[in-house]
Amino acid sequence: MLRIYQNTYRRTAKKAVVYSTKVACCNHSTLCGITSHPRRAQDSGSSSSNGRPRRHEEFLLAGNPARGWQMPPPSRGYGMLVVRILRGALKLRYIVLGGAIGGGVSLSKKYEDWKDGLPDFKWLEDAMPQGERWSQFSRNLIEVGSLVKNAIEVDPKLKQLGEDKLSEWRNWFDSRLDDAIEAADYQGVQIVETKDDLKAKTTVAALGITSDESRKKYEKLQSQVETLQTEIMNVQIKYQKELEKMEKENRELRQQYLILKTNKKTTAKKIKKSLIDMYSEVLDELSGYDTGYTMADHLPRVVVVGDQSSGKTSVLESIAKARIFPRGSGEMMTRAPVKVTLAEGPYHVAQFRDSDREYDLTKESDLQDLRRDVEFRMKASVRGGKTVSNEVIAMTVKGPGLQRMVLVDLPGIISTMTVDMASDTKDSIHQMTKHYMSNPNAIILCIQDGSVDAERSNVTDLVMQCDPLGRRTIFVLTKVDLAEELADPDRIRKILSGKLFPMKALGYYAVVTGRGRKDDSIDAIRQYEEDFFKNSKLFHRRGVIMPHQVTSRNLSLAVSDRFWKMVRETIEQQADAFKATRFNLETEWKNNFPRLRESGRDELFDKAKGEILDEVVTLSQISAKKWDDALSTKLWEKLSNYVFESIYLPAAQSGSQNSFNTMVDIKLRQWAEQALPAKSVEAGWEALQQEFISLMERSKKAQDHDGIFDQLKSAVVDEAIRRHSWEDKAIDMLRVIQLNTLEDRFVHDKQEWDSAVKFLESSVNAKLVQTEETLAQMFGPGQMRRLTHWQYLTQDQQKRRSVKNELDKILKNDTKHLPTLTHDELTTVRKNLQRDNVDVDTDYIRQTWFPVYRKHFLQQALQRAKDCRKAYYLYTQQGAECEISCSDVVLFWRIQQVIKITGNALRQQVINREARRLDKEIKAVLDEFSDDEEKKGYLLTGKRVLLAEELIKVRQIQEKLEEFINSLNQEK
Repeated sequence: MLRIYQNTYRRTAKKAVVYSTKVACCNHSTLCGITSHPRRAQDSGSSSSNGRPRRHEEFLLAGNPARGWQMPPPSRGYGMLVVRILRGALKLRYIVLGGAIGGGVSLSKKYEDWKDGLPDFKWLEDAMPQGERWSQFSRNLIEVGSLVKNAIEVDPKLKQLGEDKLSEWRNWFDSRLDDAIEAADYQGVQIVETKDDLKAKTTVAALGITSDESRKKYEKLQSQVETLQTEIMNVQIKYQKELEKMEKENRELRQQYLILKTNKKTTAKKIKKSLIDMYSEVLDELSGYDTGYTMADHLPRVVVVGDQSSGKTSVLESIAKARIFPRGSGEMMTRAPVKVTLAEGPYHVAQFRDSDREYDLTKESDLQDLRRDVEFRMKASVRGGKTVSNEVIAMTVKGPGLQRMVLVDLPGIISTMTVDMASDTKDSIHQMTKHYMSNPNAIILCIQDGSVDAERSNVTDLVMQCDPLGRRTIFVLTKVDLAEELADPDRIRKILSGKLFPMKALGYYAVVTGRGRKDDSIDAIRQYEEDFFKNSKLFHRRGVIMPHQVTSRNLSLAVSDRFWKMVRETIEQQADAFKATRFNLETEWKNNFPRLRESGRDELFDKAKGEILDEVVTLSQISAKKWDDALSTKLWEKLSNYVFESIYLPAAQSGSQNSFNTMVDIKLRQWAEQALPAKSVEAGWEALQQEFISLMERSKKAQDHDGIFDQLKSAVVDEAIRRHSWEDKAIDMLRVIQLNTLEDRFVHDKQEWDSAVKFLESSVNAKLVQTEETLAQMFGPGQMRRLTHWQYLTQDQQKRRSVKNELDKILKNDTKHLPTLTHDELTTVRKNLQRDNVDVDTDYIRQTWFPVYRKHFLQQALQRAKDCRKAYYLYTQQGAECEISCSDVVLFWRIQQVIKITGNALRQQVINREARRLDKEIKAVLDEFSDDEEKKGYLLTGKRVLLAEELIKVRQIQEKLEEFINSLNQEK
């Protein structure tokens, strides 16, 4: 009977050792990384045939089915009771022994991995000289060291500090391992009993030992197991702290080395971009590649998804080791995707992709500025009454000990919309989340709030739809410190073992990301997290999960490891796809535009900008005569109507020469003090605009003109002209000049007199043409035109002709008739028309009289101008008392002098001031347009531009991908 017991004991011990080895391997694998596929767990020896984890009892009792337990005969019942008691005690002890050995092996392996992760200084072999040159270099280095010894003082203990720490840690670890082995041996010695002891216990069992004593012994063994678990947890925490301390000391040594290297001015290789920076640049290029090319979204990245206020942003901050996002009390804060690139660096800083400012994350003032800028960018990205935006906010965070990866934080999924949200907010968030998760190479970081009921989760259903097999999903349970007080331990166990939700995942993690205080630092939160998992009844005393499944640090390591694994597996495939797309686009370009180089929108804009600025320079090179002619023409165009209607006609119809001159002087002075300067500036600005536009139009007729710029040039010129305004002080300066010019009433020479007569004749002829056009519309076509063009007179035109015949009789009888008709004359005309059966009223007669008299007066003025052409010498002798009335010639000479002087002043202002001010306005408009991608896309468009833009973008992405792949292969 004792032999049977001993054989049973040996088989049980062998299987306990096997189980301990498997536990150690499992611990080792979980510390090094997470399982890549759920089937691996089923194929290993730690799972049963139906997929559930096998219990410890199954491990201990499992063996060869052919050599199973043989049931003892009934006479040995009391002996079997003792065997069962011994078996329960032995199982717990071997579990403890296996856990201790497995934890020790895992710690040893982690230590070796850390040694392998120390910086590689093999590149110094290429930088340092060899042979005799090395001897000479060593002597020079000693001399330089003596020179900088006083300037730089390095702690002599730094050199041996790393090795001392390594030795100290190795000794400490070996001692702990020896203690664990001795404790296991001591338990084994107690287990191995002699035949006499076994006989005695069998006798006691035969006599009937109560179940209370067995329960007490079991509770004692369970307390020992909990004690060993506590020691293992403390060992891991202490190991992590020592590791962080040694990493910090290693960084300090590296900084000291770099300082010495810089001061000695030794030649060093140019520092290349890190892999994560290169990869982030590729993603930035892809974010601007908006052509519907689906392969652009297939590059790996970590997508952080979760319900609103589930703690996903806090998880990202814990991974980044800085509180970089704005806070809100239950309201939506993340309104746009935020791409955060994490990279290792000596200083903890953050920087936006489109900004040069670096935020020092160790300073609270910079953290506040960063959070304020993030909030501002999110609000600025939301347009058109929307609540969320698809515009990506890209930033980089660098710091010591950060794991390299690219994360995208998305707006939280909501169940109900509030009144201040847009109607499509819920659908927009769902579509955005599905879009990012549908990338087959994206790693989904599924965040679940542990403080709320699992059934209220919305994100798990979305994740299950996009990744039903869980091959790229990592589940994170947040706020477990609150879950400890509210949730059932069994539900927490089911969540973290993947048995509560139907979704599957690569790994399950539990983290604590804060205590609900906005002012807590990341260091304080991490310390609180460590203390919680160290003392938690839920996670520590009940053994719900393994130690590698807790803390943000372990989560960060697992996500980073999975991210780079995904990158290495998929990056070359994406590069090949872009290479094929580039070939197709280049072929299409050669077929459509064989003689043109592929110029993107920015390059075309710069070319158009240069042409526009060249035209502005040409504007200042226009001759003075051309400017005078253009300004004089524009001035008279602006002033002619007022001169005729308000000055010349009222004065000429006054009846006497003296009253004419008096009225002209009064009206000219009022005009010069009020409206004339402003009208002159307006005319000068229009002349400048006209000349500039004419230059732009002439450039279109050149042989090398490219019509793709026409729309952009027109928009720039119109916007610059709309903004430009003449200097205010120019009006005051012109007022003084014009008043002084109009005071002169004497024509100085015959040439000016002839010029004034010619100016009067041309002006009167122009008005006479306008008046005849008005009369033609009023009276209809003449006899010849009616016969040749088969035209007829209307009834109103016949009446007008009848009235005109009567008015012509009045003007024929009195050639110096006043501009108005008397009452008697109106009555006579009306009665004469009634005799011819034409019934009209007095207003109708006055309307007809006005253009008829205007034509009569202008014809007389034209005749006086001809008479005054040879009367200059008579005018110089008799002045105002000249027999021939030439006051209208003098008036137009004064007007002509004002136009000449004003045009000269405006020309000087254009050349000296306004052309340069217009140049500045055009440059400002061009700068604004260059920053407005939407406007550039609208003004520079067409198949040529779109195809070139796509080709350039694909070429840039492919080159960056190849550069990244080369660096990635070198790192391997």
